[in-house]
Formats: sequence, structure tokens, C-alpha cells
Amino acid sequence: MDRSRLDDYLAEVGVDGYLIDADQDDANQLYLSGFTGPDPFLTLYADGEVHVLVSGLEYGRAKKEADADVVDRHSDYDYEYGGPDARYDMYADFVADKDVESLVMPSRGPVGTADALRDRDIAVGVDTDDVLTEIRAVKTDAEIDHVRVAQEANEAAMRAAEDLLASADVAGEDVAVDDVAEVGGGTDGAGEPGMLVHEGAPLTSERVKEEIEVTLLRHGCALDQTIVAGGAQAADPHDRGSGPLRANEAIIIDIFPRHKASKYNADMTRTFCVGEPGEEIAEWYDLTEEALNAALDAIEPGVTGEEVHAAACEVYEDAGEPTFRTDPETETGFIHSTGHGIGLDVHELPRLSNGGSTLEPGHIVTVEPGLYDPDVGGVRIEDLVVVTEDDYENLTDYPIEFRVD
Repeated sequence: MDRSRLDDYLAEVGVDGYLIDADQDDANQLYLSGFTGPDPFLTLYADGEVHVLVSGLEYGRAKKEADADVVDRHSDYDYEYGGPDARYDMYADFVADKDVESLVMPSRGPVGTADALRDRDIAVGVDTDDVLTEIRAVKTDAEIDHVRVAQEANEAAMRAAEDLLASADVAGEDVAVDDVAEVGGGTDGAGEPGMLVHEGAPLTSERVKEEIEVTLLRHGCALDQTIVAGGAQAADPHDRGSGPLRANEAIIIDIFPRHKASKYNADMTRTFCVGEPGEEIAEWYDLTEEALNAALDAIEPGVTGEEVHAAACEVYEDAGEPTFRTDPETETGFIHSTGHGIGLDVHELPRLSNGGSTLEPGHIVTVEPGLYDPDVGGVRIEDLVVVTEDDYENLTDYPIEFRVD
């Protein structure tokens, strides 16, 4: 990380240090400490150095793995097990030992730690600027490579999902309805004409997700959730999707895995149709690809995320489709931002939206326009790009094709 930007911030607000009390799930903690501690631990940045305080259980691993100048353990401050007061005494001793009399903590606390340190004569302010999130939005070459590796795994998973769709038959066409197995032991959609069928069973969102997750595991990645949503479900951008998938409908597949080793994320969306899509959803797909290209063409250092968002919106608005810019209360059309930053969090700065800030080299952003209406379905196409010194590099190398062959 660029520690100079954190030094400048501390000098600006007039404090000695920056303190985080969190576990590895906090991206700022992971970024500053470089340590994957499953339990909360302290990281203090002061006087140009990173200091980590962990339990004896984690001390040996932290010494080897943490991106810290100094690693201390609880026993260094005469603490192993005790109540909250004893723990807070240890925290205060740790901070004071680094000649820190004043510090800031993230706005999300924990408030108990902040109040306890104040009670022990350490001045604690709040980082309302979320400076570490701002700093880590600009990626180093190594971080870009981490995202690149995660995206390669993502594309392997998308290929596995698309291949599964391509191998499906269609009930009532290639397969007799009576030959179709029941769904999950019940009759929900079993045998309905137009339903996709794979190896004698209805092809469901759950089955496609399983294929995605298994492929990601084989490529060193994992994810808690993914989106495989067809038909009316695809009209809700965050509907994870469930149940049987059908021919002639748009199926949105949005995969956002995290690489297990680096902890960096990737993100990509494609929309597929097995069979012949209706005229309106086909027009939506072409329009969304046009919006994607317009947004990509707008990306370069110095432009704002708002300008990139506007480029996508204008394509839709010129075609008569509603957007949040034209109708903030619309529930159909283009009803989300054009994109977001990605790194240790799957959603982070910068934002491609109204009010989006200036793009800088090293920013990695998704570009994901889409259209939604329960009466029609949903379409979204998403690429992942990094802003370069004079343009951008598209980290996504996956074809944009609606019809599955």
C-alpha cells in the first residue's frame, strides 16, 4: 500500500495514529495488516510503521504472514484471558507503547474500543472520510494481477455454466414431457413445455450454481452466493434465482468470486437465452451491449464516474427506456448504477453513478448496464476494467453472445 497517503491524512487531521479493531472480514483491516486473522485483532499505523497485536494463538502465523513492521502478542502486555476491562487496559498499553497519544478509528468502530481508550486518556477521533477505502481504491500492479487471476477463474466458471445451458434439451421439443424427472422430488414445474432439461432432470438455477461453484473451487476461488435468474426473476437485479430454467427466456448469470489465496474479487455478468428470445428482450440485449460500449468508451483517467454512468444512461434514454436519471421512482428500465470498484471488497470505490468521483489510473471498476421489467425479463452485461494512464484495460475476455448454441 501507499503509506504516504495515510501519513498525509494523519498529518492533516493532526493525530499520531490510525487504529483498526476488526477481523479479516474487514477489508481495511486485511489491507492495512495483510493478516488473515479469523478473530478481531488490533492494527495500529503510527510513525510510518504498521503494528499488529494478536493473541498467542495467532502470534507465530502473524510473524510470518502479516504485512507489519512489528507484531506483538497479548502476553507482551501481561494479558491472556480476562474481562473487558483487562482487555481494554491491554489495548491502551499497546497504543501508549508506540508513543501514540491521539488516533482515529473507522466510523464503524467498534465504539466500545473507542470509548475505552478515551477513558484511558487516549484521544480518539472518527475517520469520517473513510481514508483507507479511498487509498485502496487505487490498485498496485500486484493487486491488479490478483484481480486478473480471480477473473480468469470467473470466466472458467461462466464457461461451465454456459456449456451446461448449451447441453440442455427443451421439454416438449427434444424431450417428451412425460420423460422429464420431477424437481426435487416434487412437481414444481416438472414436465412443463419449454422447460430446460439436462440428463433427464429439469435444469434449475440451483444446478447451474452448483456447476459454477465447483468450477471456482477447482480454480482456487469461492463465493457465498451467485445469481442465476431466468424469466421474471431476472427482472430483479439481485434476485439469486431459483427453480427450473426455461427456453426462450433471458437468463442472467452474475458471478463474483473471491480468490482464496489473495482475497481479491472479480465480477462478471452475462445474459443467455436457450432458443429464440422474444423481439423485445432481443432488442433490450442489443441496447444493453450498446450501453456497455458507450460506458467503456467514456472511461479514461480524469473523467468522473458520473460521466461514465451518463454515457450508459443516454443510450437507454435515447431509445425511450426509463432510467433513474429521468425517473428516480421508476421500477423498470435501468434501475441501478453503471458500476462499482472491486478489490478486497466486491463493492468498493469508485462508483460509476450519479455523484461518482474522478477516475484514476489503478482504479478497477465493473461496467454493468441493464434493463429490467417483470413482464419482459431482465438483461445485464458486465465487464471488469482497470483504468490505465491514458485509457483502460478490459480484464474480461469472455464473448458477449445472447443465444446459446
